[in-house]
Amino acid sequence: MPLHLTEIERVKTISKEDFYNNYVKKQKPLVIEQLTQDWPAYEKWKLNYIKDIAGDKTVPLYDDRPVSHKDGFNQAHAEMKMADYIDLMQSKPTNYRIFLYNLMKEVPSLQNDFKWPDLGIRLIKQLPMLFFGGENSKVFIHYDIDYSNILHFHFHGKKRCILFAPNQTPYLYKVPHALISREDIDFDNPDLDRWPALKHAEGLVANLEHGEMLYMPEGYWHYMKYITPGFSMSLRALPRKFSNLSKAVYNIFIMRHFDNIMRRYKGQAWIDYKNEEAVKRTHKKLNITQ
Repeated sequence: MPLHLTEIERVKTISKEDFYNNYVKKQKPLVIEQLTQDWPAYEKWKLNYIKDIAGDKTVPLYDDRPVSHKDGFNQAHAEMKMADYIDLMQSKPTNYRIFLYNLMKEVPSLQNDFKWPDLGIRLIKQLPMLFFGGENSKVFIHYDIDYSNILHFHFHGKKRCILFAPNQTPYLYKVPHALISREDIDFDNPDLDRWPALKHAEGLVANLEHGEMLYMPEGYWHYMKYITPGFSMSLRALPRKFSNLSKAVYNIFIMRHFDNIMRRYKGQAWIDYKNEEAVKRTHKKLNITQ
């Protein structure tokens, strides 16, 4: 049985007043289809262009292996030259992804290819991070540590994005002391007999094409799957709600370090404990017995 998903609203263009009042203030996701069409990136940002200007850069790679106590927070699983990685992506499906990579620091000319959108929110003017993925590669469902409002732009190909609002957290088997759900849940085709709480979850979905932007409000869970090889860029704005700003501070300065300490002290037993607790706490709260 599939998840209960509703298509995210789409517009071709939008005024900053409309966007801010009807989407940011209401914390409602939106896809804007033509926001990037006057950017140089709209014509230039293809994988071969990135290969030409950044092929000699060594990039960190992540795959879909479960979290291990041996890994640090967001620690990469491998490294490769960008040119070799793009050749791999374009030759066959691969699980390898580039996550939160500051390529613009390495290749400053990329900064000339995009414009900071005027949408009524105060974007953090740091260099944007880029994300790359091969065909069928997946990003485990999670929400962002800093509770940012995110403008997520996709280039070269297609990407499927599934979102859940923060109020859907009770149904998602959240792992304690973490920002993720159980990593053995297949959000493309979940086993609802094994994960019955998901029957109650109501999510949103969008399939992004080249140049389209997805607005993800603060604290939204997101699961990403690259339908074809491609890459994305995220611009961020601080959370509007003080409660979410407080949660971001806790996540960054306390939760993350506590989890790393426990991994070193308890090892894999800590990871196993958290995964078991995700099920126990979810089912207990919803009065589910198995």
